[in-house]
Amino acid sequence: MPNFGHSEPMTSAPQSPLPRRRQRLDEQQRREQIISGCVQALAEHGYQQASLARIADAAGVSKGLIWHYFSDRDTLMEHTAIVTATRLRDQVAADIDLTGAVPSVIEAAIHRAADLKRTHPKELRALKHIAQNLRDADGMQHLNQTHYEQTYQAQEQLFRRGQREGSLRDFDTRVMAVTYQSAIDAMIEYHESHNETDLGEYADALSNLLIAAVRSPE
Repeated sequence: MPNFGHSEPMTSAPQSPLPRRRQRLDEQQRREQIISGCVQALAEHGYQQASLARIADAAGVSKGLIWHYFSDRDTLMEHTAIVTATRLRDQVAADIDLTGAVPSVIEAAIHRAADLKRTHPKELRALKHIAQNLRDADGMQHLNQTHYEQTYQAQEQLFRRGQREGSLRDFDTRVMAVTYQSAIDAMIEYHESHNETDLGEYADALSNLLIAAVRSPE
């Protein structure tokens, strides 16, 4: 006989959580995902051992999906180098005050570029592997000065501002942009084989030399 005065509370069965819907990535996001996986595989295994299987595994995608976005391995490597170099350049620019006096911007940029060895070691290793190993049909290194064009243009713009403001003397801004970027690349490369070198002191010496060469005598 039911006891209406002391009925037990009804409990509902625990509900299982709804399955999480997988996020769909757009084309640009998917390309970035694959490129990030390529950087990871290159940094860990080197150029020759960075197989598509390892790249796909690092990116969390299938090999077939890589073929959907990149026609072949060389194309993937080229895009990875260009995108990674652009990200590093943008990171340096984001971390310094580009509105300051141009000699101060030069000094800060050189020191921040030197610090990439600490903050972005994987990206630098990946770039080095691609630059040294990616070849064209004639066996020449595929990545060359033409891939620096946006970087050179940004540096020329900075140098021209310094000339307009009077902090820099008159000089060929393209020649200086090539020299400036080559000096930064050489600094990072030198540290690869001379890791006992203090990069902060190297950056001090390099910035002093370059600024002395371009500063207005007035």
